[in-house]
Amino acid sequence: MREAARELVGIAVAIRQAGVHATAALTDGALLTALPHAPAAALPAHRALLRALTDGAGLGFAPDGGRLGTLAARLGSLAGQESLAVRVLATSLRLRIAAVATDHPELARDPLIARLVEAAAADRDLESVRALRSLFKDRGAVRALSLIAPILGEVLALRALLDENPLNDRTAWLIATGEGRATADPITGISNRAVAALDTGAGAARRTDLTAAESARLDSEASLLGFLRNISLVGTTGRVLVQSVEGPDGVVRHVVQAPGMRAGRPDHDSPQDLLGAFSSSVLDSNPYSRALAAAVRDYGLPPGAEVALVGHSAGGAAIMNLAQDAEFCARHTVTHAVAVGAPVDFKRPADPRTWVASVTNQHDIVPTLDGQGAGACVDPHPGWYVVDYSDATHLFPLCHGIERYLANLADDLPEARDEMEARLAAYRGPVVRSQAYRLFDHAPRPDGFPFLSVPAHAVDGPAGPVELPIRCLDGGALTSYFAVDAAAAARLLHGSGFGPAAGVAGRALVTVHTAWNRHTSAGGYRELHVGIAVPDPWRPPSARPRPLLGADLLRRADRRCSGSFLAGSVVDAAAVHAVGARLWGGEPWLAPLEFGLMSGSVRVAAGAPGNRLLTLHGRLGPGLPAPALDLVGYVPGAAGETLRSCVRSRGRGRLHPLPRLRLAVGPGSAHPLAHRLRELGLHGARPLLCLSAGTRQMLQYAAVP
Repeated sequence: MREAARELVGIAVAIRQAGVHATAALTDGALLTALPHAPAAALPAHRALLRALTDGAGLGFAPDGGRLGTLAARLGSLAGQESLAVRVLATSLRLRIAAVATDHPELARDPLIARLVEAAAADRDLESVRALRSLFKDRGAVRALSLIAPILGEVLALRALLDENPLNDRTAWLIATGEGRATADPITGISNRAVAALDTGAGAARRTDLTAAESARLDSEASLLGFLRNISLVGTTGRVLVQSVEGPDGVVRHVVQAPGMRAGRPDHDSPQDLLGAFSSSVLDSNPYSRALAAAVRDYGLPPGAEVALVGHSAGGAAIMNLAQDAEFCARHTVTHAVAVGAPVDFKRPADPRTWVASVTNQHDIVPTLDGQGAGACVDPHPGWYVVDYSDATHLFPLCHGIERYLANLADDLPEARDEMEARLAAYRGPVVRSQAYRLFDHAPRPDGFPFLSVPAHAVDGPAGPVELPIRCLDGGALTSYFAVDAAAAARLLHGSGFGPAAGVAGRALVTVHTAWNRHTSAGGYRELHVGIAVPDPWRPPSARPRPLLGADLLRRADRRCSGSFLAGSVVDAAAVHAVGARLWGGEPWLAPLEFGLMSGSVRVAAGAPGNRLLTLHGRLGPGLPAPALDLVGYVPGAAGETLRSCVRSRGRGRLHPLPRLRLAVGPGSAHPLAHRLRELGLHGARPLLCLSAGTRQMLQYAAVP
């Protein structure tokens, strides 16, 4: 039946060509010009051509080719007219459906599928919709799609050929004849390229590390099944894997392994989303394939290096796009391309020496997105190694998963597996290098751009250089404001060169700032600072506490005069402790710190569990939106100068005017900071207000005079 269907395709193409030639003759300028000059000869010829193109007993309504022919064909389609070529091609499609049914007897036995095919073949659109609804209602969406998957392309092409929509006629013709990939949706006629054009981007790749568990599961010996296991391991996470393998001949070759589509809504950052999968199948180059090329370029392959490309689903289409990239093939020798569960029938490698294998499950819908499925009667690539099979797992999308394909090749398709392994023999051997890449539609901005994109310089630390300013990409902070006795604050400020503390209602203001800087240029660390609010240190001294200038606190650090006299600082990371004097002007203490800020609850502790320096815990209470504030600290320098340190912050914070926190100083702690907290009367104190930031970015600059 497939042979007969193939012959009918050739006949339909020949009939259509006859219509094209007749249309060209009918619309030829010479014939039209001859009508007024020699009507006796020209008019009969004109009538004969017109009759040949519209005779229902002959070519049918067969205008085609050129602007006038295309317009006439579309108008005829709208009016329900058909050509003989369409009728012959529809017969070919019916034969293809019957041929698939012989391999899949469940199709012939199912009355709902038979009803759908019959309605589509009879050009009964309403009945087709009803049959499809009945099928989905009775079988469920998953089982219905799985059942009709082997003949889905033929059913859609049959309906598109016979309906009155002229926009999908070309797609139906391409699917039915196998002349090319489907250029539009076979139901609506919407251009595939118009949709794929939404997937924009130059494509980019950035190195990323696999987790320890993932690295441990990578196959150390390369093989076809090993590459597929690696694809399963990397998963649809927006990543790909590039490996180098030492073959049996001692030559190091390279393998690019590309997973399929990431599930869910379109991702504007990753080319492995739904839109990327669609564009991979209908375009010759898209962000996914360009990102793959960027990954290979970064990997650093030598010119002419031998490369094998292995991909699943959208990854299979993307690696075939890469294989047909002439520039890529000029730089590297693409020896093999293996596409699993991918729509690649109309992709052609730029290097004719590339060995191509395509593995598809006949119940998998994804490989049919280019219009060719189990019923195809034309082989566009006689030189490819094609494995088109069916197994007991008919359910889609289960049969599309890489795990299912891997199990089929390992257990159910030994001949195909052995043949492909033999073809890939040069790539069997120990893996000598592996590198994962995260792919992007567009080159991603640097982390923290533009806030954290500042000049930096390195200073020596015990564990190596530390870059200043410290740049924190992700962290959380809490600043608590306490009112203390002005005399106690004055005693601590005595001899420091700073005037009276700033405060409210005759009391001095003390800040306790705690932060957990989770991801910084110096590693993760926690910090705690106790400071006494002071006005501009260079203002004339005053005998009384100065009022707190709230407007000044809201200014950026580079424009602020007031700040905090740092009475003591604690950090929990040795690397930061080593450069603490550069950061804050004074030597911080190194001690364990705990910081918890979640769901309006605070838990801060300094010191070891058996020897707490302080704790601050409780509920923050209601909060108002507020920006994360910058911080300014002052300390006297060794040479008598005043050192100023700045922390710039960016993020959303909350101002809590009625916090229910309590600060407790460790009763047995002999730590110098504990003594200062007791002198300030902070043991058991509650803050006036708090400013919290669950997520913020931060720049910690070095202290300067």
